[in-house]
Amino acid sequence: MAIFRAQEVRQLSDVELQEQMEKLKMELIQHNGKVSAGGSTENPGRIRELRRTIARIKTEANSRRRG
Repeated sequence: MAIFRAQEVRQLSDVELQEQMEKLKMELIQHNGKVSAGGSTENPGRIRELRRTIARIKTEANSRRRG
């Protein structure tokens, strides 16, 4: 799954935003599951990037709702 920057997020449609959000959340759950089970992920920085990208998507979706 790709990491989106703010400009890339703005170019996505509402449906695409929702789809990407679902995929990113699932990936984050998988990474967090590995960590909580006592393992380690291949790329620990990926968790941080996933959380930030989810926040970018939520911010854009919220700004679109407000007008």
